[in-house]
Amino acid sequence: MKSKLRMEKRRKVMTFTPVYNGLTNSLLGYLGDLTLKGALLVSENPIEVEQTLSLAIEFRKTSENPASRMVISARVAWCKLEDHRTYYNTGLEFLSLTDEEIKMIGAIMDKYQFNFEMPN
Repeated sequence: MKSKLRMEKRRKVMTFTPVYNGLTNSLLGYLGDLTLKGALLVSENPIEVEQTLSLAIEFRKTSENPASRMVISARVAWCKLEDHRTYYNTGLEFLSLTDEEIKMIGAIMDKYQFNFEMPN
């Protein structure tokens, strides 16, 4: 069976953005990248695949934006320890986003992303 290729552009997050378990308020790890469909979580510990989590993502205050917290339900799609690394990468798939949450994620992606364009 062919694997599904990701068609959506990922945006790496430029700040250390903590992600908590929304039910226990325990730190799960940090956001590695973000799309409108999911996210990459970087953590010290593995996370059980196929479980559903309530994620509380803490976006830090910037000069233009106040600090904000977004709570999203997500499925753990995969988790793996990269070769020669000490951190786990975990793929998260967002579940049942409202139109307002999609709009918020789009705005967050624009505000907190790395800019990979080379200057002229």
